[in-house]
Amino acid sequence: MTAESAPTESSARTFTTVGVVGLGTMGAGIAEVFAKHGYTVVGVEKDEEGVARGRRHLEASTSRAVSREKLTQEEADALLGRITFSTTLKDLTDADLVVEAVVESMDVKIGIFRELDSVVAPGAILATNTSSLSVTELSTATSAPGRVVGIHFFNPAPVQRLVEVVRTVVTEPSVLEDVQSLLGSLGKSPVVCGDKAGFIANTLLFGYLNHAASMFEQKYASREDIDAAMRFGCGYPMGPLALLDLIGLDTAYEILETMYRQGRDRLHAPTPILKQMVTAGLLGRKTGRGFYTYEKADSPVVVADAATPSADEAPALRHDIKQVGVVGTGTMASGIVEVFAKAGYDVLYVGRSAEKVEGVRGMITKNFDKQIQRGRATEEQKSEVLGRVTGTTSLDDLATVDIVVEAIAEDLAIKTTLFENLDEICKPGAILATTTSSLPIIAMAKVTSRPQDVIGMHFFNPATVMKLVEVVSTVSTSDEVTETVRALCAKVGKVAVSCSDRAGFIVNALLFPYLNDAVKMLEAHYATADDIDTAMKQGCALPMGPFELLDVVGNDVSLAIQRELYLEFREPGFAPAPLLEHLVTAGYLGRKTKRGFRDYSVR
Repeated sequence: MTAESAPTESSARTFTTVGVVGLGTMGAGIAEVFAKHGYTVVGVEKDEEGVARGRRHLEASTSRAVSREKLTQEEADALLGRITFSTTLKDLTDADLVVEAVVESMDVKIGIFRELDSVVAPGAILATNTSSLSVTELSTATSAPGRVVGIHFFNPAPVQRLVEVVRTVVTEPSVLEDVQSLLGSLGKSPVVCGDKAGFIANTLLFGYLNHAASMFEQKYASREDIDAAMRFGCGYPMGPLALLDLIGLDTAYEILETMYRQGRDRLHAPTPILKQMVTAGLLGRKTGRGFYTYEKADSPVVVADAATPSADEAPALRHDIKQVGVVGTGTMASGIVEVFAKAGYDVLYVGRSAEKVEGVRGMITKNFDKQIQRGRATEEQKSEVLGRVTGTTSLDDLATVDIVVEAIAEDLAIKTTLFENLDEICKPGAILATTTSSLPIIAMAKVTSRPQDVIGMHFFNPATVMKLVEVVSTVSTSDEVTETVRALCAKVGKVAVSCSDRAGFIVNALLFPYLNDAVKMLEAHYATADDIDTAMKQGCALPMGPFELLDVVGNDVSLAIQRELYLEFREPGFAPAPLLEHLVTAGYLGRKTKRGFRDYSVR
């Protein structure tokens, strides 16, 4: 792509020269992106030391690209040859676009925009790379606010495809259109949003990160378990506390504080532990200590500290577990039966009819046949597993099992009746576990004579694939039972995380408020569903965007969970978004009804 071919035919502007003000890591990366695609770039820093630093950033980045065979040496030399350096804004006279990428200070940025306004041509576009400050306020420092726009690149700019294009209420439509076209020509994915602190990605991401830090602060779960829950339960590339350490707790605090000042959303009010850690100089990786301790400053290598679980503390089976009982015959119950049988346990499962009982064997057989076809299992293994599985229609047959895992409908009345029966049937010392994802486990425990033996084992769907199990203890659950269930999870190849009995446990308590915030963002016409999904997938490396995920989970399921969270915590920000309620009322539940946030009937 060359500078001459970059604009579209409908574009009113031809971009040939691009100015970049500020040549730190981000600014140098932005300069590299434009120079790589054939544009003449003028990089401006406040002094020669800044220029030298910027030149080093560029040389190091292009050298890495050459060593990774992303660029040839000739291409790298040509790229660097298109960039000139200056210490005065007056050298940006010929720029068609100027991108400001200096420190996050409104006063500093306003001073730059005032000077740029008098330097560049009337048709030139002025852009800021701010991640949290008001683009509208910056635009008022110029004589033509309509030509000012936010162009928020993500770090590292040469690698990350996402760019948030921030429109103000006075941004000219042609400016917006031309900037989107230009960014598209650079191989970027531009998403358009309004001028609100945090834009799309940070608004959704930092609310979630703040909630995770608050969960840790309340000692609800350990740092390791919070991070493992989101990695293994949602497929996130990093846990939230490790991500905060990577971003920098000071940076996170400032972004949250800025968002809270602008929007007064309590979910963005920095949780106190962040301020305490920042004050103490525990900023994350860059200082060698944050939520975790690192080998040295700027190192990604986590080392053990006083809070690290000792290998000697690994959970052990305090109860003898030989036979496992499972109640239920649905997808989740069938998966749990298969998981235990594959791990060598004899499993007795209970269904309401002979047909449903046989259906479980059919599902396990079908799963094995697929694995055999792919060369991941053998007929002998299938026979062994099926030989460990016995189905029955009588709860009374569970009298001999050492643990029962309940996986029936999410209805508290039905579950409590079942637990009353299990209490009478199961032998003393047998553990009674529920796979509920949202109901209070203590309500099931209290109808038994053995509340100390009742616990939550929240598997994730599909149970045969998903590694995570949330082990949920009530105020009555004995430590021996909790330890046994954690050890049992390890024996069947699962990652167990511990938490106490409150709505959402770890994963849903962190995930669904984030999804609810995304719905509110769409409801406010701040950005489109497609742009929000793109922002979270490309800007935060999440496996699915929030609306893709909502349509997969089911809007009715999501609404029910969100209502439970709101009733439990009484946090105004957890109140279900009206748009979510309206979609459920209309029967637009997601993929299962072929209509949710998107229409699947025509695909």
